[in-house]
Amino acid sequence: MEAATNNSRFQKARNYKRKWVTIKAEIKSTLFILIGIVAAGFGLNGFLLPNNFIDGGVTGVSLLLTELTQLPLSVLIILINIPFIFLSYFTLGKSFAIKTLLAIIGLGLCVAFVHFPIITNDKLLVAAFGGIFLGAGIGLTIRGGGVIDGTEVLAIYISKKMGVTIGDIIIIINVLIFGSAAFLLSIEAALYSMITYFAASKTLDFIIEGIDEYIGVTIVSSHCKEIRDMIVQTMGRGVTVYKGAKGVGKRGERDDIDIIYTVITRLEINKLNTEIEKISPTAFVVMTSVKDTKGGMIKKKAHKH
Repeated sequence: MEAATNNSRFQKARNYKRKWVTIKAEIKSTLFILIGIVAAGFGLNGFLLPNNFIDGGVTGVSLLLTELTQLPLSVLIILINIPFIFLSYFTLGKSFAIKTLLAIIGLGLCVAFVHFPIITNDKLLVAAFGGIFLGAGIGLTIRGGGVIDGTEVLAIYISKKMGVTIGDIIIIINVLIFGSAAFLLSIEAALYSMITYFAASKTLDFIIEGIDEYIGVTIVSSHCKEIRDMIVQTMGRGVTVYKGAKGVGKRGERDDIDIIYTVITRLEINKLNTEIEKISPTAFVVMTSVKDTKGGMIKKKAHKH
């Protein structure tokens, strides 16, 4: 009886913890989206729209049509994104589609009713900082679990259907947009708009991937224990050790061996290579880029620095 009561209490506590984790995640997601909407709205109303600049993606198409038709940008942003909202439902799921719908409506309302001051009329500053704020808005919205520009959704859908990379699809779309801008507006406007796009793209990458660039390192060596101890004690990083088998020589000789995997920042690559060289000069080391990490020791140490 007592064991059943303890199990019941444990189950309630676990359910409560799960609900609290979900609530915190939704609050965090909502804050990201709201801040993203304000940042994107500021980039549009404070920089791009008053100076007749455009960006890439659906936002760029909306800005281009606003210049040509004089229709409100807020209306065009919502209307042009509607097909991509439906597409996101089938491609990325119901939750993502709902957040995307709310984010796009929020951006439209922000552009229509929030009056940001016009910061500058200098074309280079407009292109650079307009792109930075717009890219930050898109990036924060993505961190919140939605998008305010349907280009990414379209690129994911086409990529799944045709096997083309998402990056290639986005480049093709933006080439068409900037080519249209050069033809319909002017070559100068298109060139400045490309600066806006590059600024937005780099800011988006920064928001999504963070300030640190993480590197995943796989190490195969007969001195596994020494290298593992060095990474933990000298580098202050966590490691994972896999059991593997190596094949070497023409006969494909197979020997059991431990394989080390760890994650470091790019600033620590030289130190790690030096320490490995001291222990095992013939170690086989493979390094790959890691977009982000969660948990473990890597971020804790970064915070200390």
